[in-house]
Amino acid sequence: MDSTKAPLLDSRRRGAKYSRLSSNVSLSGLDEIPLMSMGPTEIEMTTEDDDLETYSTTPLDRRGFASRCCLCLSNLYHSLCACCRKRNELGPRTIHVGIEANTLDGRESRFPPNRICNQKYNIITFVPGVLYNQFKFFLNLYFLVMACTQFIPALKIGYLYTYWAPLAFVLGVTLLREGLDELRRYFRDKDINNTMYKKILTDGRIVDIAACNIKVSDVVVIEKDQRIPADLIFLRTSEKNGTCFIRTDQLDGETDWKLRIAIASTQKAPSTADIFRLQPFLYAEKPQIDIHSFTGTFTTADDLSGNVDESLSIENTLWADTVVASGTAVGVVVYTGKHTRSVMNASNPQTKIGLLDEEINRLTKILFVAVIVLSFALIIVKGFEGPWYRYLFRFIVLFSYIIPISLRVNLDMGKAVYSWFIEKDKSIAETIVRTSTIPEELGRINYLLTDKTGTLTKNEMIFKRLHVGTVSYGTDSMPDVENFLRQSYPDPSVDSEPQVEATSQTVRKQKPKIKKSDQYRVHEAVKALALCHNVTPVYEDASDAELTAMDMTLLDSMRTYQASSPDEVFPFTSESKRMGIIVRNTSTNEITFYMKGADVIMSNIVRYNDWMDEECGNMAREGLRTLVVAKKVLSEKSYADFEARYRQAKLSVTDRASHISAVVETLELDMELLCVTGVEDQLQSDVRQTLEKLKNAGIRIWMLTGDKLETAICIAKSSRLVSRVQEIYVFKQVTNRNEAHLELNSFRRRASDAALIIRGESLAACLEFYEHEFIELACQCPAVVVCRCSPTQKAEIVKLLRVHAKKRTCAIGDGGNDVNMIQTAHCGIGIVGKEGRQASLAADFSVSQFKNVGPLLLVHGRNSYKRSASLSQFVIHRGLLISVMQAVFSSVFYFSSVSIYQGLLMVGYSTIYTMFPVFSLVLDQDVSAETALMYPELYKALTKGRSLSLKTFLIWVIISIYQGGGIMYGSLLLFDEDMLHIVSITFTSLILTELLMVALTIRTWHWVMLVSEIASLGIYILSLVVFKSFFDTTFMTTTAFMWKVTVITAISCVPLFLWKIIRKKFSPPSYSKLND
Repeated sequence: MDSTKAPLLDSRRRGAKYSRLSSNVSLSGLDEIPLMSMGPTEIEMTTEDDDLETYSTTPLDRRGFASRCCLCLSNLYHSLCACCRKRNELGPRTIHVGIEANTLDGRESRFPPNRICNQKYNIITFVPGVLYNQFKFFLNLYFLVMACTQFIPALKIGYLYTYWAPLAFVLGVTLLREGLDELRRYFRDKDINNTMYKKILTDGRIVDIAACNIKVSDVVVIEKDQRIPADLIFLRTSEKNGTCFIRTDQLDGETDWKLRIAIASTQKAPSTADIFRLQPFLYAEKPQIDIHSFTGTFTTADDLSGNVDESLSIENTLWADTVVASGTAVGVVVYTGKHTRSVMNASNPQTKIGLLDEEINRLTKILFVAVIVLSFALIIVKGFEGPWYRYLFRFIVLFSYIIPISLRVNLDMGKAVYSWFIEKDKSIAETIVRTSTIPEELGRINYLLTDKTGTLTKNEMIFKRLHVGTVSYGTDSMPDVENFLRQSYPDPSVDSEPQVEATSQTVRKQKPKIKKSDQYRVHEAVKALALCHNVTPVYEDASDAELTAMDMTLLDSMRTYQASSPDEVFPFTSESKRMGIIVRNTSTNEITFYMKGADVIMSNIVRYNDWMDEECGNMAREGLRTLVVAKKVLSEKSYADFEARYRQAKLSVTDRASHISAVVETLELDMELLCVTGVEDQLQSDVRQTLEKLKNAGIRIWMLTGDKLETAICIAKSSRLVSRVQEIYVFKQVTNRNEAHLELNSFRRRASDAALIIRGESLAACLEFYEHEFIELACQCPAVVVCRCSPTQKAEIVKLLRVHAKKRTCAIGDGGNDVNMIQTAHCGIGIVGKEGRQASLAADFSVSQFKNVGPLLLVHGRNSYKRSASLSQFVIHRGLLISVMQAVFSSVFYFSSVSIYQGLLMVGYSTIYTMFPVFSLVLDQDVSAETALMYPELYKALTKGRSLSLKTFLIWVIISIYQGGGIMYGSLLLFDEDMLHIVSITFTSLILTELLMVALTIRTWHWVMLVSEIASLGIYILSLVVFKSFFDTTFMTTTAFMWKVTVITAISCVPLFLWKIIRKKFSPPSYSKLND
């Protein structure tokens, strides 16, 4: 068990709710010290609405009648809310095994059915729910309003399908997609709910039962490799030792198996049917969200001593959605349905919206304002005569194509294409896109916040150092350790190693105190390491008899190890950061308490020594992760006293964990230090090169780790996060406002040049008193390393960068303690590592190695952003172009509010005629993937958002005005005698202009682009024959029509082509230089 990986407790002072200043901090003269540019320091007194009740100072009899009525109604409302909350509040339960009538808080209660339902909608809410989710966006709501106006005769412009067909298409696609997803969820849930299990009745009969019909108090049999359908208490198993392993990767994401122990009284029963003769019942705590704890008691009837109570803890539970990995398990159901741990932990994470979507939403609102302004301008020129307000609304409807409804559809389809590109890229194999709505966000990252262990390193611990106080043994001197062990156990054929067991015997022999030799120290250290661990060998596919007959070599090949042990008495937790075990030597009856843990914890537990802190520091500077091992010999009396108090604490129903911890802490005094071990966690492949590329791309990298300061500095240097010649500023330990003030002033003078190294406790103090100022300084540093950082602090740092720095953040980690950070960031990346898949499942993107982050950001992120920016601007240009032509047409023809084109042409313009060439821009790229990785500096320009900005938007507006005006006025000039053919003339020039503009925009041609251009032109030519009522084909086949249309199209496109050549010649973009 790795102690240094354990997250630390968040040391921020949450208790100071009413003042941001600690009461014991002297403030005298503090405001005279300048802190950056914040000016005079203010003593800020804050209150929270939830913490203080505000009472009116006005007497009740002086208030008005209305005020008193409002007060009474308010009190009545709060009383009703309190009653509802009390009714819905979950409570503990008493369950009689095998008997359906159970109690909850002393009253009969109906527990929820054990039915899985992951559907978002039902048959009634499906259509309203999907429509609400669509129309909450301004773009779709705007088009809905425009379409509804066509039912008003005075505002009707053309055929209804002109507006309703595009909207219906978008909604139809959405409904179809959501419907298919709902069907998949329904059939998946149906398969799970109809899975059959074996239920044991009180008379011993076994019947089959579907998972959805399982109820609280049912006794269920779970076979090996079978999913557990509900939360169970483990009664008995087919394994002789009364234990079994379960796989919890679908619950907590961890890949290591968990050991579970059956209740002793039920495991000893001759058969499963005999359990009911014990008349057992159990008390279980109320349903909790915490999957790592459980409090309860199990009671059986005894004719001699009455009821016998046994404590229940997490090791006696089998949570739903886990899988039995060994043997057969029998359990009684305690929680079903929405009360199970897996359902209570299931949450829908907040949908992330990319910066590009926010920018497009702002541009959409600008376009809406443009529609209103343009409509008012035409009305002003026309004059406020007659029903002018009716004409105003008609103009608004006419120009509604300025805001294209196809914009959202094109962007969503583009995101799906980008996600497919990412998952099919062989250079970053096994990458999974879990959030397909933000691939462009990968191209806008300013800050990358990364975990260390398992993210930058492999999380494969290699034993490197053993220090026993007098001698330090490294990899080159391990043969000496082996020789000492051979001397301790000279005859391999005789099992001379002391046998140990975690039981309470009654005899103990004291050893005389002698001077300890190196051999004795090594022997004791290795014995402690061999006993105090949480690893168990497992032989899955062989029975006990087969294992006895097998050869040792074959046994070694079949053996696997799982990180749980039946000897584990005091398990490792992230809070305690240590684990211990009590064993008895069966040959000497000596009782020994072994413990290992992090040096910061063990330094207060072991006896005084002069070498532990120094050696831990030396190992940390070498990049090794340290673990301190100690022991304590217990007398029979002290152990008996401890065992009695420990059993009593385990039977406690309320606050059991603290009671047990208090009892165990009585043993953790004056322990003998045995050794300090050091293990190396090697860097992953290509970490240095990846970090170097990301830094050259302008991305600031922060490393957030729970390791100690020396280890963090060593890894930061070895990974080149901090260059060897770069100055390092180690932030001093601060605990109050005065110290934080002075240290921030000291750091301010070196912030821009030095890499910052800060401890979690100091960070908490700075964030408590000077949150904004600290972030402002930290953002100036080329690199930041936060050590001893808790999971909560990791998420808070991400929030601060989002709020104060207003920058795009990306968080990457591999463990469950990184989930909060990953979900808080704009873009979260999870690595499938040794700690499991929890981070990977919670992330937006899942990768197999850290080196894949480079191509993910520099290649796919860059391409996705630039492609979406180009695609969105082209779709907007397409709507602006036809709206400008409509405005010119209306102004020329006496400001009439009549559509220039009929309904089918308007629909076809944005779909079959131009859709494929415009959407083919998702295949465009300015540089190759190799070039993007070779020159990561290309990424810097993306963070400024220049590909889609107000400037580029205005440029496209000018282009649209020029081309739309050129086509309309050119048609009027060249076809002054053929005004009846204005539709054929302008629409042909419009289609040709749009196709040519796509061709001029493309930077790297793809065969799909060429096919889409030719196909779109062919579809238009074919439609001339099909829609004869819209076009005069005889007129359009004349030479005069062709050369005049060519001239009009050339006028609209050639100047832009020349401008592109001139700009490339005198002010080429950076990527063009690299291509050349």
